[in-house]
Amino acid sequence: MALRLWTYFFKRAVSNILEQRLIHLISMGTITISVLLFGAFLLFIVNLNAWLLEWGQSLSMSVYLEDDIGEKGRLQVLEALKGLPNAEIRGYISKEEAMENLREAFGAQAVLLDGFERNPLPASFELVFKDTDVKSLRAERIKEDLESITGVEEVQYSEQWIDRFEGILSLIKAGGFIVGGLLCLAVLFITTNTIKLTIYARRDEIEIYKLVGATDGFVKVPFLLEGSFQGLIGGLIALGVLYLVYSLISLEPLYASAFPVLHVIFLPVWAWLGLAGLSVLLGLAGGLVAIGRFFQPGA
Repeated sequence: MALRLWTYFFKRAVSNILEQRLIHLISMGTITISVLLFGAFLLFIVNLNAWLLEWGQSLSMSVYLEDDIGEKGRLQVLEALKGLPNAEIRGYISKEEAMENLREAFGAQAVLLDGFERNPLPASFELVFKDTDVKSLRAERIKEDLESITGVEEVQYSEQWIDRFEGILSLIKAGGFIVGGLLCLAVLFITTNTIKLTIYARRDEIEIYKLVGATDGFVKVPFLLEGSFQGLIGGLIALGVLYLVYSLISLEPLYASAFPVLHVIFLPVWAWLGLAGLSVLLGLAGGLVAIGRFFQPGA
């Protein structure tokens, strides 16, 4: 008996969705866009956290050289760098290579660089300190020692960027969750009004059910399932689109000066299950609010 009853509820909910296709498509579209935006934010945060953790496992430095250093001065700097304990020289980037890398990063906007009369970018050596405890390294002291070498203009190291990124990351998280909360309210509003429209479209049928003795629960369940279906379908579509975008951007690893190679990862299982669950809960909550108003005493 229970199986037959729930089969009826499911069929009734699907029938309601098909009868009001346009309204439900708009609601599902809203849920999809909202979950997609929030999911993209989570994907960014997950990857940024992973990158910060990876950067924290090794100390990287960019040693920028003065423009007039000359070949002899460059070799002297190179010898000094070779004498650093646990330091591996990843490579040397000339002024020309630095400009070419910047042009590639700018893409179609690279024409803006044509306005420079001379190349303003410095040449640099890239260092990585491996097989050592990063916390035990006195990075600021190493930086000062390197900057005291004749021909070295400036030294930047990854820990400086990590400290800045961690502060920025906290602000991004706070702002992102505020926006996520507003998106959830928008989804709740749209879902509630969608189900209210379907209830009003079937109010005569509902009155007949009541006259023949149907309980409020019997009438309410299909509408709750409608909201849940909207949330589930919208959430699954959003996750599918998000995974497609991830597949495209993860084809090639990312590179950044003075940092390890950056690999893009997808959301962990708890995150995409959470997004799918949140979508269903928002749809269900919308249904509860809608039928709660309609089935109030005296309504």
